[in-house]
Amino acid sequence: MTSTPYADFHARSLTDRDAFWAEQARRIDWRTPPQRICDASRPPFARWFVGGTTNLCHNAVDRHAAVRPEERALIWVSTEVGEERVYSFAELQAEVEAMAATLAGQGVGVGDRVLIYMPMIPEAAFAMLACARIGAIHSVVFGGFASVSLASRIEDATPKLIVSADAGSRGGKRIAYKPLLDEAIALSAHKPAAVVMVDRGLVPFEPVAGRDLDHAELRRQHWGARVPCAWLESNTPSYTLYTSGTTGRPKGVQRDVGGYAVALATSMDWIFGGKPGETYFSTSDIGWVVGHSYIVYGPLIHGMATLMYEGTPVQPDAAVLWSLVEKYRVTVMFSAPTAVRVLKKHDPTLLKRHDLSSLRALFLAGEPLDEPTASWISEGLGVPIIDNYWQTETGWPLLTVAHHIPGVEAVPTRLGSPGVPMYGYDVKLLDEATGEVLAQPDQKGVLVIEHPLPPGALQTVWGDDARFVSTYWQSVPGRQVYSTFDWAARDADGYTFILGRTDDVINVAGHRLGTREIEECISGHPVVAEVAVVGVADPLKGQVALAFAVPREMPATPEAARALEGQIMKRVDEQLGAVARPSRVLFVSLLPKTRSGKLLRRALQAVAEGRDAGDLTTLDDPGALMQVKTLLQK
Repeated sequence: MTSTPYADFHARSLTDRDAFWAEQARRIDWRTPPQRICDASRPPFARWFVGGTTNLCHNAVDRHAAVRPEERALIWVSTEVGEERVYSFAELQAEVEAMAATLAGQGVGVGDRVLIYMPMIPEAAFAMLACARIGAIHSVVFGGFASVSLASRIEDATPKLIVSADAGSRGGKRIAYKPLLDEAIALSAHKPAAVVMVDRGLVPFEPVAGRDLDHAELRRQHWGARVPCAWLESNTPSYTLYTSGTTGRPKGVQRDVGGYAVALATSMDWIFGGKPGETYFSTSDIGWVVGHSYIVYGPLIHGMATLMYEGTPVQPDAAVLWSLVEKYRVTVMFSAPTAVRVLKKHDPTLLKRHDLSSLRALFLAGEPLDEPTASWISEGLGVPIIDNYWQTETGWPLLTVAHHIPGVEAVPTRLGSPGVPMYGYDVKLLDEATGEVLAQPDQKGVLVIEHPLPPGALQTVWGDDARFVSTYWQSVPGRQVYSTFDWAARDADGYTFILGRTDDVINVAGHRLGTREIEECISGHPVVAEVAVVGVADPLKGQVALAFAVPREMPATPEAARALEGQIMKRVDEQLGAVARPSRVLFVSLLPKTRSGKLLRRALQAVAEGRDAGDLTTLDDPGALMQVKTLLQK
């Protein structure tokens, strides 16, 4: 039997768009069938499966609990506290309904926001699914985020209620959430009516009278409650997830219900090759988009068990992930290159300690995958290593090679490239200055997506359609296209290679951070007159932030410089969180600028990475870069 070339299959997803996605819509349950597949009449906005009513929680939980209630649904493992729990689909539904009754009992309903500030514990997934069940819009904030960052998200989302916990744990270190949350609420102009607290017994805390509610008591009160799913029109918002932007103000990426469910259901089958009843393991966190799409919703919608892990890749030893693969017969695994680089520092025989015969593939994403890392883990595990590229905004892979589409030729992997455009994505490379399509191989351009974005991608920026348009759709002259803000090139065979950011967002161990946010934080220190932050290549994390600060008065001694650096790093920790902390803060008397006053960040980055800084004819004072070079050589 002759297979269809993937390029032809991809082309059909664009030229016969409505028929293509109508077929995929059959993968989920609808209370009311869609009346129209795609309404793209108001670019750059798109509405998918218009008129159809569905529910994410029903598709992830109820429909499976009805036919195979005793099969595993959620597996929770914490090497931090030494606990494991396994929930069947029936048990998961009972927990979600108790949580839904708790939320509803506090007046939460369709369209209300619930902010979830939680560690990687089952109650976090229960809360997300409970919101989906009753039609509330959840906004998950990465656990341990600093108070200032958390406050900005509370102000933007204006949640009726917050679900949190006493503490998280990372590498054996307890991280108290309650003081961070209390300070964030104090800083925020918006005050939630209630906070539901999960007490893990890790860190003592004092409840706020009249506001803080005990989850265990509420769960007891509502156990056995039956809470019906709210059937929502496909384009109803399901959640918001905040991502760093090119300004200090975070963007609330808004996702729909129906399009997201269809996109995830399709990707679980065609991209990841998972099968109902198998086990899927993503090592991400629910605070990031991978956790939303491929810890909570994707695997469950597909009828797979999902493994939720609280811990590091090296605790109690560097074989812990593989022990979980063996114990729970994981078939598909998703992680990040940073995790593999961490493991690469340990004894390679640990990759062979456990029986990994169930594992069919390891997917890696979140940052560029370098060839040595890919080769090392591939040889160690003996399974395909699948790179994939996507963003918080797209919700599911944009570029990869992995697909298990019946009757369609598989595309082989190519080291250094995440792959080719996935079905539904009309991807182009454009000249940044002219908007011209770059059709020849190996030309460097901006990676963009033509309107409409496929199902599962962001609908808009929460509460700010104008920002959605201006941020994503107006950066290329004369073209209304979605910009990924990444440089890329394409080889003669159609493989795309990501070359780096066009804006000021850096990627630290898979976490996207706006350098502008870090700069604003550092410049708020009374001693700092001016600052520039750049992302610098790092062999472990992909990139790290490096700060160059001009103090109002240069530190008199090396000891004074170290003390000031420590103060600045503490400030970043407190306001943005440890993930945003620069690797170094270097003090200079001036920053490299053009004669017109433009800061040459790319020159700073090049010098920090030991590369040629390129054309510096516009540099106002060559001594600025010489000063930087001298500091970096020390």
